[in-house]
Amino acid sequence: MSSEELALNLQRSLDTKPESPVHTGADEEKERPAPSPAAVNGDATSELTEKLNRRLDIHDGTTKPKQMKVFNPYTEFKEFSRKQIKDMEIMFKRFDSGKDGFIDLMELKLMMEKLGAPQTHLGLKNMIKEVDEDYDGKLSYREFLLIFRRAAAGELQEESGLMALARLSEIDVSTEGVLGARDFFEAKVQALSVRSKFEAEIREEEDGA
Repeated sequence: MSSEELALNLQRSLDTKPESPVHTGADEEKERPAPSPAAVNGDATSELTEKLNRRLDIHDGTTKPKQMKVFNPYTEFKEFSRKQIKDMEIMFKRFDSGKDGFIDLMELKLMMEKLGAPQTHLGLKNMIKEVDEDYDGKLSYREFLLIFRRAAAGELQEESGLMALARLSEIDVSTEGVLGARDFFEAKVQALSVRSKFEAEIREEEDGA
């Protein structure tokens, strides 16, 4: 076969070869594979991962948790003088032996023993429960101040452990118009009578043993 015949056959093959289909935008959309669920949820997954990593960092102590609200005792507890609040803070820090900003069950137990009004385990738990607004099982400084607010407002039961704490502390929680005729010195007399009652109960237990 001559070179001219080969060229002619090649030309015929090219002429009869089907044309490549022209793709439109719609076709491309149909042929384009759907995004995987992982791609769709990528943003949500990354956000969740970030939150989990932050919690781990807070747990490890490498990151401090965000403070939602700055607590200012002088503006929130206006019924007390600055000196009274300062005295409460000093007392709180004295019994916060763990220096973690909280008084837990054991620290409260030691506090009540030092004040001369020891409580049972259940009694201590009930004391915390009465002012534990965040249900963490311990007293924050704000919850500690709530004890004295409720005591001054007459909202605590006379025989409760919280009332004993408020009375036996060295803090003058009396404010004009709150305790009425009961001033600081009268409260001290009542505190002594409460302490005497506890001592009498202890002596009775020892005599009966």
